Order: sequence, then C-alpha cells, then structure tokens
Amino acid sequence: MRILLVALMTALSLGAQSRPEVNDGDSHGDAPFLVEDGWTPLFNGRDLAGWHGLGNEPNEWFASKGIFWDRLLGPTRLAGIGGPGDRLLNGPHGRTVNLITDQKSGDTELYLEFMLAKGSNSGVYLHGLYEVQIFDSYGSTEPVTSSDCGGIYHRWINNKGVGGSAPSRNACRPPGQWQSYHIWFRAPRFDGSGRKTENAKFIRVLFNGFSIQNNAEVDGPTRAAMDIPEAAENPIMLQGDHGPVAFRNIYWRALRPLIER
Repeated sequence: MRILLVALMTALSLGAQSRPEVNDGDSHGDAPFLVEDGWTPLFNGRDLAGWHGLGNEPNEWFASKGIFWDRLLGPTRLAGIGGPGDRLLNGPHGRTVNLITDQKSGDTELYLEFMLAKGSNSGVYLHGLYEVQIFDSYGSTEPVTSSDCGGIYHRWINNKGVGGSAPSRNACRPPGQWQSYHIWFRAPRFDGSGRKTENAKFIRVLFNGFSIQNNAEVDGPTRAAMDIPEAAENPIMLQGDHGPVAFRNIYWRALRPLIER
C-alpha cells in the first residue's frame, strides 16, 4: 500500500510539472481584487478558518496546493495534492457537506474562481439562500436555462421548479479550467416590524468576464437553500454535495455603486 501511495504522489507531482493549472482569471483583465481597493479574502489560503460545514455530517473540504483533473482519476473527478494551500476542494470523493462562512454580510460584491470536473454541479448561495448555479454546461447546444452555469436557480414549490433566471449566454469553459464569477448582490429589505418590503436582487453577474445577469430579482430562497429566514445579513454558502468542485480567490466587499464594464 505504501509503495502504491508513493507512486501515486510521484505521478501527481510529475503531472503538476507537465500540466500547470489554467490561470485565466477574468477574460476582460485582472481579477478585481488585484486592481481595486476594499476587497477582503474569505479564504485565508491555508485552512478552513472562517468556515464551517452545514449540519452534523463529516466535513471533508480541505485546502490544497494544487488541483488535478483528468489524471489517474479520470475526467469526472478532481484531486488535490499537498497542503496547506490556496485552493479549496470538496473532499476526495467530490461529495460532502455544504461550506458556510462564519461571517455574515448584507449588500455584497463577491468574486470567486472555481473548477469543475466533467458533468459536475455546485453553486454559490448569497445569504445562504439565493443560488448562482455552478454546472458543467460546456459545449451544450441547448437553450440555456436557470439550471445552467451562471443561472439564478429556480425556487422549489409544490414539487416543481418556479422562477429562476437563465444566463444571457453560455460562457462556460471546459472542465478542468478555472472560471470566475463577479457578483453584485443587493440584500432584501425589511421595515421596522420585520416585514419584507423588497426582494433580494442580483444587480449584475459577470461569468468569465461576460455579463450574464442584470437586475435578476429573487422573491424567496432558491432550491436547496439553507433552512434560515431571509434577513438583512446572512452568510455565504458553497455547495459541496453535488459533485467535484474546487474554489480559489474568494473575495468580498460591501456593495458599491456599479461601474459599467
């Protein structure tokens, strides 16, 4: 067994040298946290401090120095090597608990990068309630829907999907490549008695540098959201139970007036 493990680690190490990770970032320039002020990392690049798993199931997320795709494990899996590191991977099997920030926020600007295995599925939930879908939509020739990558996912009412917002285009890159979301999110509004007066809204979403959502309103939590009430402030959640996904460069800042790109 030890010889097999050594051989596997050696092969992964050689693979890291022969196939470096894609680092395209935002196709319209450098990632915003590199060129604009006010951004704060949500992931410290070492460990899971500042995050916790949802529920009582084992949390298999871990920090990794590098992510491998389509090597030894095949195209439907991702593998992480070493640690601590500045990538997050949802465990060795690609199915574990959802990961939640300890921090809560209100109106939020969020930037993150993600990598999917072939056919994989995940999501980022603003306020833990409103999902921007992460899905391997690369190469699809069907009309895009709210279930495709970049969609604001639908709600689930009476055992059927309701609402949602399809992305304006399929901007998905191939599995095994890093991709980016830049999200401007406005939290729901409440009056003094706690009654909601305005729905949450995705003011804008850039997917790999392309604008795909504008003023998409959500009138309630989308499917598979956290079991918490809508509020002025809530955490961010990364979905970890639907397939292999890795994240890096997760940054946030309080929402500012939107500057057109």
